[in-house]
Amino acid sequence: MIKGSCLCGGVKFEIRGSNGPFELCHCNRCRKASGSAFAAGLRVRCEDLRIIQGQELIKTFEAPIIDGPPPYTNRFCGRCGSPVPVLSDDGWFEVPAGTLDDDPTIRPDKHIYVDFKSPWYSVGDGLPQMTKSQIQAHRRGV
Repeated sequence: MIKGSCLCGGVKFEIRGSNGPFELCHCNRCRKASGSAFAAGLRVRCEDLRIIQGQELIKTFEAPIIDGPPPYTNRFCGRCGSPVPVLSDDGWFEVPAGTLDDDPTIRPDKHIYVDFKSPWYSVGDGLPQMTKSQIQAHRRGV
């Protein structure tokens, strides 16, 4: 069992298993939501994540649609502002890796949306790097 929480400890969750993928997203919205060069996120099957405390503290912000659906959804603790897991449009949770209290036992496997990467950041870890068009082709099965 992997435990996670927000900054104030008001929202707590548990993850069964390690799941994945574990992606480092460089899109504009993830950078702004994380306040960093990229957002480190672990994808977790819906049935493997359980909010065990603080559901009532969770707030949601839906950013307007830019290119097409779905909108960018940001969930956070209403008390401390820390990001918390977000249910994506495909039925998986996107778990901000920085909210994990335990080692997830898996490591980041790729950088995504690198065509939107901050100009002041250089990727140097040797992980695969995917652009928006590569991600879209992959999702279409091309």
